[in-house]
Amino acid sequence: MIEMRKEKRWPAKLELEISSLFKQDNVKVEQINAPIEVFDVSKAGIGFRSKSVLPVGYYFNARLVLGKSDALYCVVRIIRQQKDPQADGQDSYIYGCELVGTASIMDYVFNDYAAGIS
Repeated sequence: MIEMRKEKRWPAKLELEISSLFKQDNVKVEQINAPIEVFDVSKAGIGFRSKSVLPVGYYFNARLVLGKSDALYCVVRIIRQQKDPQADGQDSYIYGCELVGTASIMDYVFNDYAAGIS
C-alpha cells in the first residue's frame, strides 16, 4: 500500500459519536448516531473505525481530547472508506479523515500529545 499520509500518526483511543453529517452545499444528514472509535491521530487527520456506513466527502464536527486536558474543536472531512480487515465477518469499516478548519496555532496541542506518548 502506498503511504499517503502527510503527517506522522500517533496511536489514540477515543470513542465519539457522530450525530450529523453535512456537505458544503448545505446538504445535511441528521440523527446518524454512529459510534466511532478513533485509533490514530495526526496534525492533518484521524483514522477511525465504525460499524456505520458513512458517506465519503461529508463533514462532521468533533471535539478531540488529546492528553489529559487539551481539546481540539475541529471539522473533520471523511476522505476514504474501506472494509475493516480485522472485523472477523462483522460489518465494520475503517475511515480516513482530514481535519479542516483548525488554526495552525493548535499545533501545540498535537506537539504536547506526541511528547506525552513518546
